[in-house]
Amino acid sequence: MSGVEGAMRFIFETGMLKRAKRTGWWIAGVPEPESIADHSFRVGVVGAILAAMEGADPNRVALLGLLHDTQETRVGDIPHIGRRYVTTVPNERVTADQVAHCPPAVAAMVQDAVDEYEKGETVEALVAHDADKLECLVQAVEYRSSGNANIQPWIDSTLASLKTASAQQLAQAALDGDPIGWRNP
Repeated sequence: MSGVEGAMRFIFETGMLKRAKRTGWWIAGVPEPESIADHSFRVGVVGAILAAMEGADPNRVALLGLLHDTQETRVGDIPHIGRRYVTTVPNERVTADQVAHCPPAVAAMVQDAVDEYEKGETVEALVAHDADKLECLVQAVEYRSSGNANIQPWIDSTLASLKTASAQQLAQAALDGDPIGWRNP
């Protein structure tokens, strides 16, 4: 297999994330939860915004956010409660398998981003982790506004996990805001 074919296989594989639903929302009683790709897209956007607010590299944070859940094509979206009972290989190893047939530059770019996110040692990784959590909070606020009642525990646990001042400020703005208020000038 050529590197180009390997890269295309990875692109096809990431397309699975458009069809795979986020399972934690089912536990919360959301009948039609967002897909993993829906989540990852907004993590990238939230991450770039947070990075700008925190003085980090928005491009790098957006990339970390876009790639942070790609492993879920192979291991699924294991909800928080499921992690008590299921052991999987590290995300870095799943990613290595996913990009094994890609051109070396592509494999290195993806692997480096996942490794950085998983280690959580750079300011960009810290911001990307906050973006992941903040996106969940924003989604919870949206689900709550559409009548889903079992959302408050997700909001509370997310608020407690945010590390950066900017993420905490945006979280409060989300809680105080109207998810469709953007329509009004």
